[in-house]
Amino acid sequence: MYLLELLHSPLPSTMRRTPLQLILRYLVTSWSDDPEEAHKTLVQLAFAAMESTTFQLEMDAVPVSVWSAFGVPPQPSFVLRVPVQKERPEPDTSLVLEPARIQTVPMVSFHGVLLGTGDIPLADCVVEVPSLRLSTSTDRKGRFTFRGLPAEGTKNLVVKAKGRVLPVSCDENYTNSNAPMVIHFSPLEG
Repeated sequence: MYLLELLHSPLPSTMRRTPLQLILRYLVTSWSDDPEEAHKTLVQLAFAAMESTTFQLEMDAVPVSVWSAFGVPPQPSFVLRVPVQKERPEPDTSLVLEPARIQTVPMVSFHGVLLGTGDIPLADCVVEVPSLRLSTSTDRKGRFTFRGLPAEGTKNLVVKAKGRVLPVSCDENYTNSNAPMVIHFSPLEG
C-alpha cells in the first residue's frame, strides 16, 4: 500500500457539530516471486475491501506516469479510498435560564463641521467613530454627518486630516445641521 493523496471531503452539515473528514487514496498492489501468488493475493485484498461498507475501490488503471515515478514497470493494482474522520468536541456552553432581554437605545443623527486655521473649512478629511466602526468624510464646506449614533453616552470621534490624527469626545447630540459640533483642527502645519 502507498498513500497517493489526501482529499478534502466535507460532510453535509446536518449535525450541530459536523466532524472533519478526509479521503485517503491508497495504491494497493502485491508482490511475490511467483506472479500467480501475487495476483491471488491482490484479488483477495480487493474482495476484502469490497466487503467493507466504508472503503471504496477504484478499478481504473493507474497512469503509467505513477509507475514511472516509482521506478517500476506497471503492475496489477487498484486504488482504495478510505474515509477518515476527526470528531470535533462540542463547545462548552452555559445553560440559558431566562429569556433574552433586548435593550434599545435611541439613535440620532449627528452633525459636525471641521475647521482649520482661520476657520477655513477642511474638505476630504476622515471622521470616524471607531467603537461603532463608522466613518465618513467632510464635504467641501468641512461638514460631516453620521445618520445614526446612540443618543446617550459620550461620542468618541477620531478626525484624520493631512496625516494628523485628533481624538474628539463630546456628550452632546448635535442633531441640527444648522447648529453642528465645531471641531477646530489647527495648526495643520508644523
